[in-house]
Amino acid sequence: MTTASTLPAGAPALPADTKAIAEIVGGMAFDANGLVAAIAQQVESGEVLMLAWMNREAVETTLRTGYAHYYSRSRQKQWKKGESSGQVQKLVDFRLDCDGDAVLMLVEQTGVACHTGRHNCFFRAPRALGGLTEIAKVEVDPRKLYGG
Repeated sequence: MTTASTLPAGAPALPADTKAIAEIVGGMAFDANGLVAAIAQQVESGEVLMLAWMNREAVETTLRTGYAHYYSRSRQKQWKKGESSGQVQKLVDFRLDCDGDAVLMLVEQTGVACHTGRHNCFFRAPRALGGLTEIAKVEVDPRKLYGG
């Protein structure tokens, strides 16, 4: 489990300057669609909150602003986590895997991380013979988060 206590002393210097951001992005291995997988993990508890996708612009914006930005494959555009719900992710640390094709972001999550109103997006598990069971309850009605 990764916790705040395992972060380097003095906390990471985020957001990074333009030159540092260019270096970071240059060390990344984006796929044929220009994307990398991005895992958001709650810094205090180590809980994995969600997996999303980032393009170069989302990485640059995340590092520049200190708040998680992702790329929506369905909408074909960048979005800031929490832009419509207020459930933002403040960046604490940004890490690349050994191949540079996946990102781990340690974040301070405000509210719930999942658009379904659950604390994280991993709320289904095989618990019954041949099926998936929801193992986490909705904490916030999604209509309250997104209107409707």
